[in-house]
Amino acid sequence: MSCTICEKRKEKRFCPAVHGRICPQCCGEQREVTLDCPPDCIYLLQAREHERPRSMQDLDQAALFPQVEIAQQFLYDHEPLILGLSYALAKSARANRALTDSDLIAALTALATTYETLAQSGLHYEAPVTNLSHQALLAEMQRALQEYRETEHKHLGFTRLRDADILRALVFLVRMAHGRSSGRPRSRAFVDFIFAQFPEPAPIALTQEAGSRIVMP
Repeated sequence: MSCTICEKRKEKRFCPAVHGRICPQCCGEQREVTLDCPPDCIYLLQAREHERPRSMQDLDQAALFPQVEIAQQFLYDHEPLILGLSYALAKSARANRALTDSDLIAALTALATTYETLAQSGLHYEAPVTNLSHQALLAEMQRALQEYRETEHKHLGFTRLRDADILRALVFLVRMAHGRSSGRPRSRAFVDFIFAQFPEPAPIALTQEAGSRIVMP
């Protein structure tokens, strides 16, 4: 029998994305490009194991906010903030299974741009976002930031979180997302990565002391 996609080559593997059998070449060429590969597909998992991680130097440097410096100490000091934002991404992605890495990257980039303006000039400028899914992602991250501030105020009597700190946390996640993603149009490698960090859909206390979950991109 022939491949369900190309209808030329011999089929050799079952593709859950098309619910049919396809050839290895179409699998490799269309994986996360035209195919919405489920996270448990054995061929997707095998490909991720053998794919060479994308180097930061190979990515579009302008998209990584190169002007923002992030020290190792910042990651330790602000781990609860980064985990809170990461959980917000995981929560949104679980609520909308159609979200891809590019959706998360777009929302993170838009919010980072907003906080870059706030940190530099104090002016509140929101990058225009028309995509409804991205708006939902932004709203969930803003809720996480508000909860973080409220928790700080409850324990300290004041809020010490600065716009510059939020910017660095967002840029860290932007860089991680670009590094974890395969870069394909329908890649969900970063989505699956944050799902693995938060396997249970339960809130993470933003100031809770726990073993480090931060993984450098």
